[in-house]
Amino acid sequence: MSTTGLVKYAGALVALVICSACAGGSAVAPSNAALNVEYIGRTASVNGRLSTAARPNLSGLPRYQTIVPDLTANSTTKHFEYIINFYGSFASIFDYPTSVKQIGTINNVGGQGCTNVLHGYGNKTFWIVAGTDQITEYKVPQTPIKTLSVSDGSLPSSCAMDKAGDLAVGILAGPSGGDVLIYKSASGSGTFVKTPLDEEFFDGYDPKGNLFFDGFTGDRTGFALIELPNGSSKPQVITTPNTVQFPGSVQWDGTYLTVFDQLANQMYQYTIKGTKATLKGTISFSGSSDCAQTWIAKGVVYCGDAGNDNGEVFNYPAGGSPIAVFTGNFDEPLGTVAARN
Repeated sequence: MSTTGLVKYAGALVALVICSACAGGSAVAPSNAALNVEYIGRTASVNGRLSTAARPNLSGLPRYQTIVPDLTANSTTKHFEYIINFYGSFASIFDYPTSVKQIGTINNVGGQGCTNVLHGYGNKTFWIVAGTDQITEYKVPQTPIKTLSVSDGSLPSSCAMDKAGDLAVGILAGPSGGDVLIYKSASGSGTFVKTPLDEEFFDGYDPKGNLFFDGFTGDRTGFALIELPNGSSKPQVITTPNTVQFPGSVQWDGTYLTVFDQLANQMYQYTIKGTKATLKGTISFSGSSDCAQTWIAKGVVYCGDAGNDNGEVFNYPAGGSPIAVFTGNFDEPLGTVAARN
């Protein structure tokens, strides 16, 4: 396994979590506090089983803390980008392309993000999946609106919204590891959908309401891309013509379904027919170390880079080297999303 993303803190190796290098606190519900998590390279061991789960929430901080600075009071910026760091740490807020400098912070969150559009800038709200009982919707730029929970205490990993406003949350580990949880109209307790995966990493909808998600099967014996067709409760495996080494973001880009490969630093563009994917394009990224989550907007793609411990902006679909690198505070970024007010 590549050690590109390994980071040292006080001489100790800390792992890449949710497909990337991660260290720090957590935001997992107290009901999971008995989990024994040990970081080993790019993966984590949960109760002796290789996984990528977050640590129990040991933070004494309130769940929501005031943004510094108060963006509501002093900002007229209309577009915001969020680099979401390790569980239990914080999300860093930016207003690119006005500046690459951090303009605010949301404390005691972490993990991945999504919003109410398939690509581009979300409309007024966005979500951060930070733990079992921290699936939270925010009003741009930072006000928490409501929070959903995973009823069986499993550890969530990803989220995506369809055009109808349903929220899909992927489950990384725990009793429902590998499954997806669908919250109708982003409310209620959700409905679990059993999948062939052991660990779910990233998910995204297409314009027809089909949900695609990726992860590992059989104790990491193989990558799998799965589709839950709109209106169905039976997921199906999608065969890809190329090998994806390590699961990355799954997102619609306006034309194609895209899947990022964290080890190859490449994004693959697919068309899907039945259970077969056809490769239409390969986008290579240089200068990034480990994009844990990417988010595609018009002409750009944002990267939460766990390996470089920063946020990066690339041309899309050109790829290549970063056209901008965010500056500010980071703690092993796992996620990124963009929204406007």
